[in-house]
Amino acid sequence: MQTPYYLIDKSRLLENLEKIAWLREASGAKSLLALKCFATWSTFDFMAQYMDGTTSSSLYEVRLGHETFAGETHAYSVAYAEHEIAEVLACSDKIIFNSISQLLRFGDASKGHVRGLRVNPGVSTSEFDLADPARPFSRLGEHDPSEISAVKDQVSGLMFHNNCENDDFARFDEMLGLIEDRFGTIIKDMEWISLGGGIHFTGEDYPLEQLAARLKTFAQTYGVQVYLEPGEAAITGAATLEVTVLDTMHNGKNLAIVDSSIEAHMLDLLIYREPAKISPDTGEHEWMICGKSCLAGDIFGEFRFDAPLKAGDRLSFQDAAGYTMVKKNWFNGVKMPSIAIRELDGTTRLVREFGYDDFAAALS
Repeated sequence: MQTPYYLIDKSRLLENLEKIAWLREASGAKSLLALKCFATWSTFDFMAQYMDGTTSSSLYEVRLGHETFAGETHAYSVAYAEHEIAEVLACSDKIIFNSISQLLRFGDASKGHVRGLRVNPGVSTSEFDLADPARPFSRLGEHDPSEISAVKDQVSGLMFHNNCENDDFARFDEMLGLIEDRFGTIIKDMEWISLGGGIHFTGEDYPLEQLAARLKTFAQTYGVQVYLEPGEAAITGAATLEVTVLDTMHNGKNLAIVDSSIEAHMLDLLIYREPAKISPDTGEHEWMICGKSCLAGDIFGEFRFDAPLKAGDRLSFQDAAGYTMVKKNWFNGVKMPSIAIRELDGTTRLVREFGYDDFAAALS
């Protein structure tokens, strides 16, 4: 198979999905796949066996969830346009408005639909201001309990999303307590509560039993159906980005140029200044792996190998499912990675390939 391509391994995906299904049975909390993180619908029939549906951030995402993923379809967007609302409602079981003004604006259109409101509790676990929903002057949700209380009869649920790659149960528990202290009286009048995504509960050594107990107690205390919106938690470790070394150079360090690009294919590495992952990252020979775009900082990172790299060598970047395929782009006209799936029986199939016609069709 010609590189570059994303390789989704169903056996690795299954490890996460089984934990998600266990949590549902133990706690009663339902899990919806966050399409903003992972939307490769070729895997949805498989994932739907373990999850309860999807949640979205736009019209196109909610439509994709409605058409390709069995179960519930929750619609959320920071703001809906007038021309979108009818289709959003037609494709969703629940619609969550980001603001009271949007709730009121589309009150008549959404009458009779299950409606919710996003609430910003003012605390989060994000280490990056860029991704912090509780940053100063945040537009992500309503924050005033009195204003929310004034419209609570127009919604049946609330959505809180303030975790970000949070693998610390104690911190999750603390923040949920803060939510209860500030919004508990409103929550008691709701039928359902979404606690959003960003809880890394499928990670190794995460105290899943404690999380299940906390969620179950929360649901019983307030008489609500709890929803979680795992993105990364559903697909962590489930895919690689397969690349080939095209050229090598030396300029103070050993440099290897591959047929891929972080700017185009793993954009979060560039945004958050993080290195890619290669396993094993051991050996006597240290190399900087570079992308083939013209961006000077298009660098996957520095890694160690048992032997010097050369043109034609194959490399695998780990943990390449989340926020990659949903963000890939045509910068520099670099060939977009294909998408392949390794089935549970070990066979691999190519599910999508991208060529020049796709590049041209994205332009005008």
